Parts: sequence; C-alpha cells; structure tokens
Amino acid sequence: MKRIVIKIGSNIIAGAEEGLDISVINRIAEDISHIASEGNEVAVVSSGAVAAGMKKLGLKTRPSEIRLKQAAAAVGQSNLMWAYERSFSSFGKKVAQVLLTREDFADRKRYINAKNTMMTLLSYGIIPIINENDTVAIDEIRFGDNDSLASLVAISIEADNLFILSDVDGLYADDPRKNQHAELISYVETVTPEVERLAGASGSLVGTGGMYSKVQAAKKAASHGIAVDIINGKKPGLLVPAVKGQHYGTFFKPHEDRISQRKGWIAYSSRAKGSLMLDDGAVKALLEGSKSLLPSGIVSVDGTFEIGDAVYCVTAHGKRIAKGLANYASEDLRRIQGKKTGEIEKILGYKYSDEAIHRDNLVII
Repeated sequence: MKRIVIKIGSNIIAGAEEGLDISVINRIAEDISHIASEGNEVAVVSSGAVAAGMKKLGLKTRPSEIRLKQAAAAVGQSNLMWAYERSFSSFGKKVAQVLLTREDFADRKRYINAKNTMMTLLSYGIIPIINENDTVAIDEIRFGDNDSLASLVAISIEADNLFILSDVDGLYADDPRKNQHAELISYVETVTPEVERLAGASGSLVGTGGMYSKVQAAKKAASHGIAVDIINGKKPGLLVPAVKGQHYGTFFKPHEDRISQRKGWIAYSSRAKGSLMLDDGAVKALLEGSKSLLPSGIVSVDGTFEIGDAVYCVTAHGKRIAKGLANYASEDLRRIQGKKTGEIEKILGYKYSDEAIHRDNLVII
C-alpha cells in the first residue's frame, strides 16, 4: 500500500471560457478510484474553483482584482466539489472537501489538526479533495499556488509519492511551446539552481503556477523522501501505470537523508517573523559544524518576533542560509547580540537558554 497525493491543475480540468471539463474529471476520477481500489490511500489537491467561477460570472480572462478572484472562487468551489462528488460516486468512492490556507500550515497547532483530519479521512477510505481557501485567503490568491500546497500536504501526511498533473509532459531543457524540439528531462537526481533556471516562471490563463512552481514543490517533497513525478494530465492512460512505477514525464529522486517532519515544518510551513544577521564565524559553525546559533554570533536583529517564532539566519550580504525557532524575543536578542552566553542573565535578568536558536530547531536552507 502506498500513500499518494495527486495534484490536478486548473488547466487540466477547466478552461477560461468553457468552465469545468466534466469528461476529464470523470476520466481522472476513474483512474484515481482504480488506484484507491488497489489498497492505496489517495489525497487529491485540485485547482479549478476560480476557473469554474469565471465561467459562471462570464469572465473571459482571469481577474486581477482580489475581490473578483474571491467571488469567482466562492461561486466555483461548490461547482468543483459537486463535479468530483458525482464523478467519484459513480465509481463507488466517497470524497470530502478540505479547504486550507497558508496559516493552517504556519501555525503548528493548526498544522497538526489539519494533518489529523486528512489522516482520519484516509483511514476511512475517503478521498480528500483539497484546495486553497481562495474565498478568504488574500495572500494565497496573490502569491500562492496549489503546487506548493500539494507538496505541503504530501509532507504533512507522510506520503510516498506525489504526482503533479501538468499540461506538458514534464520539465524540458527549453520551453516546448516555443521550441518543438526541446528535450524532455526525464530524471532529476537533485534540484539544483540550473534545474530551477530551466523551469522558468511562466503560468497559464486559468492557473497561478507554472513549471517553476512545480519544480519547487518537487524540491520540497523530495527533501522529505517523497518520490515526485510531473506527468501530462491531458493524456489519458498515464496515471495508473505511473503509480505502479512507470515514468512518463520527469521523475524527481527522493532524498535518502530525508529531514524530519518537525524540521520540514520549520523550513517550509512556518512563517518567518524576522531575520538575524550572522558574523562569518557563526555562518561557518551552522553550515559546516551543525552547531546551534549562539548570541555571540549575531550582528544585528531585524523584525519583531516572540519566543518560538521562526526567523531566518542571513549572512553579512543578506543571503539566507538557515531558518529556525528563536529562543528569545527580538527585543531581548537585540540586547544580547554579540554577547557571550555567560552575560545573558546579567543583561536580561534571566536566561532561558544558552542558544539563540538550538540546532534541533534549526534547518539549513
């Protein structure tokens, strides 16, 4: 048995003028039902609410105003879920709607609650249909994409595989829409800056994510030991054999030295409230020595944050090298920056910890 997340993009199941393509939804639902019937646990992350709402509102292009996006999402989400409800029920499968925002991942308690809900649904053989809560989440509509959401869902439920259905065959060495001879990259061992450059950053008419967002999602998931495939969701007959091990698009190798669930949450889900600029000695200690961050290595403190909030660690040139949970509030860290641990209690009147960030709560990024 495998635990699988399947991400379906707007451009697979919907068009700006046509709205939802029920025939495609039926085809994908049949494939997923078959996969689930073989004993696998399947969660679906589906875009399409805004695209479905555009059709009902008579919009020809994706709205740029936040209020129109929210309205389109509100109108379209019920259509999207009803389409999935009908399609999956015809194959004897039950579905559940799960709407999430970035805050559901940024807050540790809400993150655990969301995970428990999804895990419970899977244990009952129910297929969660997950989407961003675009109706209320302003930041998510403006900056988010469901590729990122799919990777976070896969990480949170400890999936074995993440399949991202795209409107192209996978990652190419050049833009296949402009160069018909562009070479498909079938295997990526690790996501390097060169791979990220090849992915570009273009999106589609009805969606928010392009190949770049898919590669970033693959990078996050692979770091947790999750195998990722980007395949063409417009081509029928690929998904079922892909789950069985056939590779049709671009396969991203899962890391063997996977990071822990907790550090994964710190790295990808927690929202940083500030940053700490480090001296060269502290940078070296973090990158080469896997050490904790001591106050003596902090040059300056930026932002306002409390104990337990996430902060970035940056070099003198502003490059982010790590992210962690602060043991002291920003106001107190400014008072003890550059000081030795033996001076903390004398300066603050208390000492919570020797470390500004303990290595157990620190992730190199």
